[in-house]
Amino acid sequence: MEFFTLALLAITIGVSYWAFNDGQLMDKLLLYPKRMSSPAEFYRFLSNGFVHADWQHLIFNMVTLYFIGSYVEQYFALLGNRNLYLFLYLFGVVASAIPSFIKHRNDPYYRSLGASGGTSAVLFSMVYTSPWLKITFFFVPMWSILFAVLYVVYSIYMSQQRRDNINHDAHLWGAVFGFVFTYAFDPSHGAYFMQQIMHPPF
Repeated sequence: MEFFTLALLAITIGVSYWAFNDGQLMDKLLLYPKRMSSPAEFYRFLSNGFVHADWQHLIFNMVTLYFIGSYVEQYFALLGNRNLYLFLYLFGVVASAIPSFIKHRNDPYYRSLGASGGTSAVLFSMVYTSPWLKITFFFVPMWSILFAVLYVVYSIYMSQQRRDNINHDAHLWGAVFGFVFTYAFDPSHGAYFMQQIMHPPF
């Protein structure tokens, strides 16, 4: 387990567990566009990524990060700057929250939370680097690009249901951010990505 991945897992699980038992803390950390009318509240763009709706939500995001985070962290280490991985995750959380903030800034009832944006950014960074990498998710082996597609489809479906405070739209925007971010720092890999897509291993 790589250092940044382990640290993100530990901090997110710790803060989420704390917020499960402290409603006031949860309220202070989640994304609440209507309250974010001043820069003093903009910390919520980042803090919402460290709290979750329930254990199922937390486990899903953290298991995903566990299986893919170390690989992507090692990739950026090979590029010569492991810190880029941390920036990818944290800015993924922020970037994926901005569209929801704009869309719901006048909605007093809208609130959302979760590490979905950061996790999705890491996932699609891995897709860019190795679309046919075999990963195991909850003991089910699959290619990274297949898992990414299923992840997005699930996110679209849950976003339309609007049954919870989970920001499912963040999955989509986090995916876009993660792919573009990785391309920006390693554009030469783009040709290899297209070659891999055109020549699947089956």
